[in-house]
Amino acid sequence: MPLNGNSSGHQPRRWWVTALAIVAAVIVLAAFITRRDDAIPVRTATVEKGNIRSLISTNGKIEPVSNFEAHAPISTTVQRLLVKEGDFVKKGQLLVVLDAPDAKTQAAKAHAQLTSAQADISAIERGGTQEEVLNLDAQLVKAKTDRDAANRNLEALRRLQQQGAASAGEVRDAENALARADAELNLLQQKQTKRYSSPEVARVEAQRGEAQAAYDAAQDILSKSVVRAPFEGIVYSLPVKQGAFVSSGDLVLQLADLRKVQVRAFVDEPDVGKLAPKDPVEITWDAVPGRIWQCQVGAIPSTVRLRGSRNVGETTCIVDNKDLKLLPNVNVGVTIVIAERDGVLLAPREAVRMDDSRPYVLRVVGHELKRQDVETSLSNLTQVEITKGLASSDKVAISSLNGKPLGEGTQVKY
Repeated sequence: MPLNGNSSGHQPRRWWVTALAIVAAVIVLAAFITRRDDAIPVRTATVEKGNIRSLISTNGKIEPVSNFEAHAPISTTVQRLLVKEGDFVKKGQLLVVLDAPDAKTQAAKAHAQLTSAQADISAIERGGTQEEVLNLDAQLVKAKTDRDAANRNLEALRRLQQQGAASAGEVRDAENALARADAELNLLQQKQTKRYSSPEVARVEAQRGEAQAAYDAAQDILSKSVVRAPFEGIVYSLPVKQGAFVSSGDLVLQLADLRKVQVRAFVDEPDVGKLAPKDPVEITWDAVPGRIWQCQVGAIPSTVRLRGSRNVGETTCIVDNKDLKLLPNVNVGVTIVIAERDGVLLAPREAVRMDDSRPYVLRVVGHELKRQDVETSLSNLTQVEITKGLASSDKVAISSLNGKPLGEGTQVKY
């Protein structure tokens, strides 16, 4: 029948159409699978708003603000030790007594020499000793009397000569007697005012200066041999024991008011220019885990010097230490906050790449990477502030998981 004949003719054609469709689907699927298998696995991150702090992380050392050190003025022994390390002491409290018998002897000897020299100076100023001054005064009185008498005798003889009652020889003798009296008086007056020559005065002055210096030196040793607290504080170092021998210059005791301490931070040269007065500073110490002490940058480095293998500038800040946890000379961690912003767009620092000094990221669009130029501001070790080029919730590639390079148009999976 014609109908049956037509149906048989179309069946092979339908089979071929179906077969071709299946083959095409298989090819498309295979291509898709192949393309998916070629996609590079990546680590990604989502851009989101948050807070960022730009930091300088370094190390530092604790130092006392008010510090007192006592050193042995001479080689001697520790006679008395009245405190122990860690003691809180009051101003004026006796701490240590060093033995100093030689200094006492030297002080006494120097005092005697000084007294003698001062007596010599006094004698020079008065014109001699007390006895010499009294004798000279008596001689002056007699010399003035003799001069006055000789003058009166000469005047009388001159009057008599005019009357013819005295000879010219008698007048000459009287004139000579007056001259001798004047000379004697003048000599005694010079003794009273110019008894000692300049070299003699200089020698006595030098003797007094030497005696004064010796006395002062002995007194200085004696004063330093008795150590008293110049202010309230804590004895934080006491390297000697009672009865022990100490050499001249040896450290005997260290005292400080530790209720406030100074942190000396060592900032690497490239970061020195970022510092500003009153930048917040956070101090940590491994011996007290979890504790953070707060302070502010107090001094900007004025120079850079070599410290070990580093070129550093030194900045300081004052820390409240009322519980006395921070101890002098310990090493601490120092974090300086040079800038801080809240509610800004943040991306991982690893996601920001550079091309000719221009920052960009690889934004993930579907399963493909698109290059996106960005503008940045603050950064720290892990994050970067994005000021232009991205929006919140954008996804960016950080790195591939198989080491293959990433770039514009790279197919990725995550």
